[in-house]
Amino acid sequence: MEISRKTDYALRMLAALVQNPDGVVSVRTAAKDNGVPYSFARSIQHDLALAGIVESTRGAHGGMRLAVDPRTTSLLKLVEAVQGPILIAACDYAGDDGGPCPRMAECHFNPVWCNAERMLRAYFDSVTLYQVVMEGKMPQMTGSFKLVGNKRKAKAAAE
Repeated sequence: MEISRKTDYALRMLAALVQNPDGVVSVRTAAKDNGVPYSFARSIQHDLALAGIVESTRGAHGGMRLAVDPRTTSLLKLVEAVQGPILIAACDYAGDDGGPCPRMAECHFNPVWCNAERMLRAYFDSVTLYQVVMEGKMPQMTGSFKLVGNKRKAKAAAE
């Protein structure tokens, strides 16, 4: 999975809003202060407004402000609002008809990709916008991995 440039830019702009929670930040200012091309920033503002993340106001003193509480809004919600679902592999839609990959049932690696996806989603979901921007916090894995058997493989081998 790769965080898109659009997502990176959107998160930079959202950080500017978190740092100025009481006021409206103009798109031009957010773009300039965060190294985001203005035309791209306008597109990002539009997408964030459609997703309900920001509210836009027009006029000389217009701009955008957060429509969500940054203390409860996870990075997962923000990333998925901008670039769609977190996916490691295309197993669910890699078939010729757009359905699941026909090899999924006997694939050795599908369970690995699915678990990696779950872990990445949990990682992004474990920290809020406020925690990252205002408190400088980030999630850190403190546990370790253990190897477990693949129940699907064990069942197939027994048959």
